[in-house]
Amino acid sequence: MCPAVPLPLTHHARLRMDGRRIPAAAVDAVLAYGRAVWVRGAQIYALGHREVARAARRGLDLRSYAGLQVVCAPDGDVLTVYRNHDFRGLRRAA
Repeated sequence: MCPAVPLPLTHHARLRMDGRRIPAAAVDAVLAYGRAVWVRGAQIYALGHREVARAARRGLDLRSYAGLQVVCAPDGDVLTVYRNHDFRGLRRAA
């Protein structure tokens, strides 16, 4: 996602970002460099240790954003943002 384009945030997402002190730059980074998984009809972008290491090889320091997860609606709106280092819920069903 291009930083010049404003994020399509819902009111709930903005409240969660403010309450959890997550900057818009962090959400941009997760959307740009995180893994994407469809879970229960929503697309979740997650920035884990692997993605942080991959970005570090490109010269980007995303360590402070590790564990961030961004939940998006099918239309691309950001529904909520939270930090969770446990990615087991993001596994695809077998």
